[in-house]
Amino acid sequence: MSAASSLLTEDQFLCSICLDVFTDPVTIPCGHNFCKTCITELWDIDLPYQCPNCREVFNTKPELKVNTFISEMAAQFRQSTQQDASSCSSEEQLPGPKETGAEILHMIQKRRLKIQEIKHSVELSDEDADREISEGVQIFTALKGSVERSQAELIETIQEKQRMTKQPAEGIITELEQEISELQKRSTEVEQLLQSEDHQHLLQSFTFLNTAPPTKDWTEVNVRPPSYEGIVRRAVTQLEETLSEQMKKLLSESDLKRVQQYEVDVTLDPDTAHPDLIVPDDRKQDKHVTKPQNLPDNPKRFDTCGNVLAKQSFSSGRFYYEVQVKGKTAWTLGVVRESISRKGNIKLTPQKGHWTIVLRNDKEYKAAAGPGVLLSLKSRPQKVGVFLDYEEGRVSFYDVDAEALIYSFTGFSFTQKLYPFFSPSPNYGGKNSAPLIISPVSHTE
Repeated sequence: MSAASSLLTEDQFLCSICLDVFTDPVTIPCGHNFCKTCITELWDIDLPYQCPNCREVFNTKPELKVNTFISEMAAQFRQSTQQDASSCSSEEQLPGPKETGAEILHMIQKRRLKIQEIKHSVELSDEDADREISEGVQIFTALKGSVERSQAELIETIQEKQRMTKQPAEGIITELEQEISELQKRSTEVEQLLQSEDHQHLLQSFTFLNTAPPTKDWTEVNVRPPSYEGIVRRAVTQLEETLSEQMKKLLSESDLKRVQQYEVDVTLDPDTAHPDLIVPDDRKQDKHVTKPQNLPDNPKRFDTCGNVLAKQSFSSGRFYYEVQVKGKTAWTLGVVRESISRKGNIKLTPQKGHWTIVLRNDKEYKAAAGPGVLLSLKSRPQKVGVFLDYEEGRVSFYDVDAEALIYSFTGFSFTQKLYPFFSPSPNYGGKNSAPLIISPVSHTE
């Protein structure tokens, strides 16, 4: 092999999908390169749009343009290897200027790609930081508003108690001052008569002077100061409860916004659907029918339970989709391992490869955690969001309209492909005839 080939190793010019030298190489946003045909065909059959090397997920399909530099380098490498194959000389050859120049250009390109990769990582970090700051400011602003309102209500409560004491006291004081004024007036009149030398007038006025002006008996009249004890404690306790509820709601809203960015397009796989289920052509909904359909059996099809899987599977990354459950009295949603049993009765537990929540009897919500966990929900979900973080081992369910977390399975280690799982449950005489519908993600504002 030529000296150029020894400097430019074959691995540097191989597409990691086809394991051959690049043909029409393209660079995707994370900086990795692939044959244009290879990555196009992969993304046509595999969702979401994900880099096969670093597993970065792209919400929309990136535009692919041929990397002319790598294309030229790959062509030179291909030509170099062909020359080496045709050479039978055992004489050691030294690299010429052309080969050395090619190696330098290759080193430059690798570093440029690394710069692009680092810049992209920094951009993602900046976006995450800006989003977290924005959400943090929103949450703390809301909490600060609650504290300020609670403080104002506390002050108003204390001042109202103060007014209820002060107003009667002021009325009593006014009456007492009026009586004092009358008594002082009478005292002055008596003093003046006593100093008079007109004894006849003194005798005439004696009866009047001997009678005190009308007054009230104030012996039992008291003004007791109100008790403020416990007001602050009760206000703080109420504030704690309010803040706790607000924090749960705000954090759920924030969490829902965050996971919705991982939206994926999910469709049902008719080959897995139980014969009792109808899957329309759009493959976005399913419902139970009273008369089973005559469908061919296959290893993927459920034969006893009315279940169906999605066409798409996930083996890394983060994914989110929403399902309308409006009008239903029973259903099951979640994700399952590829290897779950499709035949016979199925027990829904994580140990058996199922991470699901269920509605039964129109009002009983449970997480099928083995044993089941009864869920206490403040509102009846009309649309359920399902989020999977494969690496973190988390499956979460959200009430989309209430922007609230329903339940999370956490701390699991996934090793197989996971498929979205749907069960509309039996028709129950028309009471549960509404379908499950995979709906577009309604991003929260």
